[in-house]
Amino acid sequence: MDAVELAYAGISRQAQLIASGEVSSRELVDLYLERIEHLDGKLNCFRVVFGERARVEADQADGRRGAGDRRPLGGVPIAVKDDIDVAGEVTAFGTNAHGGPEQSDAELVSRLRAAGAVVIGKTNVPELTIWPFTESATFGVTRNPWDRQRAPGGSSGGSAAAVAAGLVGAALGSDGMGSIRIPAAWCGLFGLKPQRDRVPVAPKRAPWHGLSVNGVLTRSVADTALFLDCVSAPAGSTQEAAPAPAIEFSRAAQTVPDRLRIAYSRRIPPGTVARVEAETVAALEETVELLRSLGHEVEERDPDYGMAATAAVARYLRGIHDDARAMAHPERLERRSRGMARLGAMVSPALLERALAAEASLARRMNEVLEQHDLLLTPATATPPPRIGQLEGRGALWTLNAVAAMVPFNGVWNMTGQPAASVPAHLGSDGLPRAVQIVGRANGEAAVLSLAAQIEAARPWAQRRPAEFV
Repeated sequence: MDAVELAYAGISRQAQLIASGEVSSRELVDLYLERIEHLDGKLNCFRVVFGERARVEADQADGRRGAGDRRPLGGVPIAVKDDIDVAGEVTAFGTNAHGGPEQSDAELVSRLRAAGAVVIGKTNVPELTIWPFTESATFGVTRNPWDRQRAPGGSSGGSAAAVAAGLVGAALGSDGMGSIRIPAAWCGLFGLKPQRDRVPVAPKRAPWHGLSVNGVLTRSVADTALFLDCVSAPAGSTQEAAPAPAIEFSRAAQTVPDRLRIAYSRRIPPGTVARVEAETVAALEETVELLRSLGHEVEERDPDYGMAATAAVARYLRGIHDDARAMAHPERLERRSRGMARLGAMVSPALLERALAAEASLARRMNEVLEQHDLLLTPATATPPPRIGQLEGRGALWTLNAVAAMVPFNGVWNMTGQPAASVPAHLGSDGLPRAVQIVGRANGEAAVLSLAAQIEAARPWAQRRPAEFV
């Protein structure tokens, strides 16, 4: 297979190629390390690359395969977002306020290794993973492969840019207010925020007071489904339970859904001043018409958001405050991060408890639309990605209001904990990706994956690649 085609093949295809012996893990790791060496200087996706360590792991994977060992991700390279622990390496969190190296892998990384994956490096994030752009004083600016003067999104911006540029087949992300879905939308990838508690977050406990979950950014729906098969806890179990058999999510991604009732909405959740730009509206409308052509019943119906955005922001701000206090050297944090931590300090324990207590009633209210519909469709973001440095030097509150207007559709579904995915739509006249968001019922990842895969089959997106990186 051509080297570029292999780099962009995605993890499910790469796993098949390695299992069949058509490609070795070492060849694939060497290909990615070479691409990172020659191309990452243009993007700054990786905070650290595990060159020799990854080669050793690849050789071990090839040895296991030769001995008959068959693992679902045997020898496939994956990158890790730099808010998730890798043994022997610091978890830098986008800052120099961090402490020393971690003693053990996060539970998610352990499960990926057990499935055979090779960890190739850690990807950049904004400081404390606060923002939907990836720029920090410590590790610099991460750029969007589709336009290097634009942000890739955040906080999983390094992960998204790396996958979009063909520097790795998949990369871990976390999503506390849209941090998987936003960079997926702005980099032309598939990004699913799983159901809360589906993917382990240990050693963390309820990060951002239950808002944040772990997941992955991939080139295809099948890649995300394979990832979930490898790392998810069985339904009804704790996050730390052994992974479920590799069947449910991959099967869903291969199943054509029956005729669905789908609601769509462009309504901005109350509490945010935002306007959806014209090409994003067009992406939503095109997707509505596509779904109708596929036989689904689609009607406009707005969720009753109530004050969900306010409740989510309270938990977000208090979570930032807690993360800042937990840093080994909080005095080293950037001025804007310290400002966000001060805002979080204003969310008293009593106010936080009220926000947490409101979740059940707000979730019932928001999900009334899903009592009569199988899924909900919204824009993934309101705007294309901001320009690099557009918000540099701005204070905490000013930046918070500015980014809220760009990404108003995401954080409310972190508050409810249910699954939601960013699905590529088209490239705009500016050459930048546009996307829609599919929201599922609680524990409804299978339905989201099935519909997203049907959209992908009708409107393939993985073949679209940023010209500078092919």
